[in-house]
Amino acid sequence: MATPLTDQEKRKQISIRGIVGVENVAELKKGFNRHLHFTLVKDRNVATPRDYYFALAHTVRDHLVGRWIRTQQFYYETDPKRVYYLSLEFYMGRALQNTMVNLGLQNACDEAIYQLGLDMEDLEDMEEDAGLGNGGLGRLAACFLDSMATLGLAAYGYGIRYEYGIFNQRIKDGWQVEEADDWLRHGNPWEKARPEYMLPVHFYGRVEETEEGSKWVDTQVVLAMPYDTPIPGYMNNTVNTMRLWSARAPNDFNLRDFNVGDYIQAVLDRNLAENISRVLYPNDNFFEGKELRLKQEYFVVAATLQDVIRRFKTSKRYCSGPLSFDSFPDKVAIQLNDTHPAMAIPELMRIFVDIEKLDWDTAWDITKRTFAYTNHTVLPEALERWPVRLLETLLPRHLQIIYQINQIHLDHIVSLFPGDLDRMRKMSLIEEYGEKKVNMAHLCIVGSHAVNGVAEIHSNIIKTDVFRDFSELEPEKFQNKTNGITPRRWLLLCNPGLADLIAEAIGEEYVKDLMQLQKLNELVDDDAFIRDISKVKQDNKLKFAQYLEREYQVKINPASMFDVHVKRIHEYKRQLLNCLHVITMYNRIRAKPTAPFVPRTVIIGGKAAPGYHMAKMIIKLITSVADVINNDPIVGNKLKVIFLENYRVSLAEKVIPATDLSEQISTAGTEASGTGNMKFMLNGALTIGTLDGANVEMAEEASQENLFIFGMTVEEVAAMDQEGYDAMQYYKSIPELKQVIDQIKSGFFSPKQPELFYDITNMLFNHDRFKVFADYESYVKCQEKVSALYEDPKKWTQMVIKNVAAAGKFSSDRTIAEYATQIWGVEPTDLKIPPPSEPREAIEETARALRKI
Repeated sequence: MATPLTDQEKRKQISIRGIVGVENVAELKKGFNRHLHFTLVKDRNVATPRDYYFALAHTVRDHLVGRWIRTQQFYYETDPKRVYYLSLEFYMGRALQNTMVNLGLQNACDEAIYQLGLDMEDLEDMEEDAGLGNGGLGRLAACFLDSMATLGLAAYGYGIRYEYGIFNQRIKDGWQVEEADDWLRHGNPWEKARPEYMLPVHFYGRVEETEEGSKWVDTQVVLAMPYDTPIPGYMNNTVNTMRLWSARAPNDFNLRDFNVGDYIQAVLDRNLAENISRVLYPNDNFFEGKELRLKQEYFVVAATLQDVIRRFKTSKRYCSGPLSFDSFPDKVAIQLNDTHPAMAIPELMRIFVDIEKLDWDTAWDITKRTFAYTNHTVLPEALERWPVRLLETLLPRHLQIIYQINQIHLDHIVSLFPGDLDRMRKMSLIEEYGEKKVNMAHLCIVGSHAVNGVAEIHSNIIKTDVFRDFSELEPEKFQNKTNGITPRRWLLLCNPGLADLIAEAIGEEYVKDLMQLQKLNELVDDDAFIRDISKVKQDNKLKFAQYLEREYQVKINPASMFDVHVKRIHEYKRQLLNCLHVITMYNRIRAKPTAPFVPRTVIIGGKAAPGYHMAKMIIKLITSVADVINNDPIVGNKLKVIFLENYRVSLAEKVIPATDLSEQISTAGTEASGTGNMKFMLNGALTIGTLDGANVEMAEEASQENLFIFGMTVEEVAAMDQEGYDAMQYYKSIPELKQVIDQIKSGFFSPKQPELFYDITNMLFNHDRFKVFADYESYVKCQEKVSALYEDPKKWTQMVIKNVAAAGKFSSDRTIAEYATQIWGVEPTDLKIPPPSEPREAIEETARALRKI
């Protein structure tokens, strides 16, 4: 087995990874040794691999600091409109390599580390993922930050600095077991605490009506301590800020009460306040109405809005003239990433009305023009509905404000549709049936000037179904912004071989203008290019196969098709459908062991929410099926099944470049967009998928014959919902499906516990909302087409080239440019902020140039 080129060797071959100047390398080595000595207080005799990682991280961070300060000076001078992206999740992954890529330092760092006798990949692997997100929503926020910096927007990410991120997943006896993600235990070299900007956040208390208006009094105070992380743009000297809040108890916490004689207990109780930022809720597409979660949501919102208003008040404009909030929406845009930060709407109203003494109508006008809301899901169980009794206790003034917003909103509806009580009930912010609840999506729609879905099909479902009454009322408010991914992390960083090959073919500009990938269409019949593309994929597969052998002790056939299904485990994502196909292939091999079979390695990975019983059963089924198949001598190396443990950003960076077939098989109408689908497309995998989410637009861009599309459409699913879905008829009429289900039911894959998977089969027959059996036959037939094409490597690779060439639309740079111009009212710029090596006057010059533009 030939050893593939190391990433370092690949990187040296082209300049998108930066120039290797001798002085540059010498300076980096000097910085590295200085940090090892002065920051880590170690010498080469006692330093550990982690020490070397920290020394390198601090050295690279040194190159960020000047640009970071410069960027903030530049924003002060130019006073641009600022964009605030509010999210409860930022799934950042690792920062070291991303920072080197965006600063153009990667080649120089590689060379420096090589000269120091160390291995770059070993150092990179020491870094903990910043796992402050569950999946798509949190990773999207991270890609957006990268694009906002690259497009030169004055943008800030605001969220929570969770002490424990998404749990680490271990598989024990085939079951998921969760472990705490203590990601900060060795420290985080990328963050800077800012205690001087600590802010108070209030909870509980009561509302007092006074002559000056409502007052929220007798509250409990928690302090919000900001930690700033630099967000470098790609090669433009812009470094923006992600500010994450950590909860701290005030020093007089529980000691003000004269009756607390127990000083020790009072100090121990500080934990109660600080629990707010302790842990990320591990649910994806599921609402858990817990008080601690509502505290988190208000905590991030209250701290952030104080910061936003402080920055607005201290901007250059108001140093001389009088303060007026009229210009607030011209200087501030706030994007709500789903409804999680929805309390920002009543909180801004509270600040304007109660504290700044604006009249209600003015405050409401400013608030609506400031906020915009992104919807991320149409699954009813994911929509946030907070019980009124909880809000009444925790945030009494905000509940009053929500009631007032609702009253004015309903009065408006009555004036347009007198007597239409059903419409009023459906559009109210307060749901009256059963326990009274606040519908947070309705609050966001009413309190924002723009509402968007995240793929065309999803935005249409929002307009015509989920929020139909609202879009009929204000059609101009509803938009689409199809998601995207950053090509820096998801191509340059994770797939240097492919990135360099593309750069050789069409130049390096595509990194900032991904539509240029269309030029690759001219090479679709070029035999040398086909061979090179195929070679890059083979190298990536070989490397990943070696990783799997190290981690799982499973021998992988690198010539087999790598068929990969990685995402959160959820019924709607239909890992079960994949599993049924795997068993079907197994049965075919066993029935005809000598018949030709296109070898596959099926890789399934993803975390299940700890409280989601069915998702955990699905993992157990997959691992049980894998046990049987991988140990059956009849199968040999034709079929292997691997459950990829602890899927996370850094593991995605390894598996995606090695994938041949990307599984995107949700029931049509359930996956809002998906972004993994785009990452696979950009990295030279072909897609098998339903016409759901962004798959629809991928098929439009690459043309449908270059994807493997199967299954019911949204319209066919809706029709089936009308008629009623009868799982039994599929079971009875499709012999291979019947065989598979009978095996699962009879305990073929769980001989010691034949009943083990009863819950799964019972669900599939009696309450499968996602209609697995209905798409089974279409899926299996489509998979046969996949295998047939894989046997013709040239045709397969030509299809790969067409897909990569069509991936340009799915850059988050395009998505963010659309948000900027169509929602936030700001313009992306190519202008480079002067680097720290140039004098301060250069900033004023650039600022003047920007004003001219």
